[in-house]
Formats: sequence, structure tokens, C-alpha cells
Amino acid sequence: MNDFSALTAAILEFRDARDWRQFHSLRSLIVSLNLEAAELLELTQWKSDAEIEALPAEPASREALRDECADVLLYLLLIADSAGIDLAAAARGEVPRGQGVRLAGEVFGTGVRFCPVIGQGQPVILWWPEQRQLLPLPPSRYRGVRVAPFAG
Repeated sequence: MNDFSALTAAILEFRDARDWRQFHSLRSLIVSLNLEAAELLELTQWKSDAEIEALPAEPASREALRDECADVLLYLLLIADSAGIDLAAAARGEVPRGQGVRLAGEVFGTGVRFCPVIGQGQPVILWWPEQRQLLPLPPSRYRGVRVAPFAG
């Protein structure tokens, strides 16, 4: 049993002891995950990057971060359980897939992300953070580039 399995078993036992399964439709769990993620995001609202980086050093902020991260994880485990997803296996599968579509040699240290190609022959568009804009990738740089779905 891995840590995800043990945590899932514990949260299911907690839920079932309170007869809350009736409230845990897949839709409700996904909504709740997003509400918890918003609470995590709220901890950074109106703060500079430096203030956000300092959050873990301050005990009360670190505790708030820990609590919100835990809430997000627990809802994610409930969603995965409800949908029959092995999160550990899914995450392990994402790593090699990400390596295949985000060519390290092309984007190393740049923060460049690929956007989807809608059809054959469509231009490849990249986000160039240092210029804060989307720009086309010149055809001379395509060299068999595979494009990942753009996550926003």
C-alpha cells in the first residue's frame, strides 16, 4: 500500500463515519477541489513574489499553506477514488509524456510553453514569458516538434 492508498483509505473512513458519501458526487468533489485551490491561491493575493516566497518562513503562513495543500490533496484523492484513477500511476505516466512533448534542449531555462496545433500545417505558437506575448515558432525550428495541449 502506497501513501496515496493509505491516505485515501483514511479519508474514506472519515467520510463514511459521517455518512457524507451522499454529498460526494464527482461534480461536487471537483467543485470542492477548486474551492480549496482558491483558498490556497488566496494566501498569495496582493502579495509580491518576494512576500510569497517568504510565506514558508513565517509559522502561521506555513501552517496555512500546509492546511490548504492538505485540503487540495484530500479532495484530489477523493476524486481519483470516485473515478477509479490510480493517481501514482497516472503521475508516473505524465513524466515521460511531458518529456516527449516539451523538448528540454529547445526550451531549457526559457519558460517557453507549447500551445496546441489545431491541424496539420498550422503554425506552432509559443509563450515567451520574457516578452509577455505569444509568438510563432519559426518553421526552421520545428524539427519534428510535437506539441502538448496548452494548459493555460
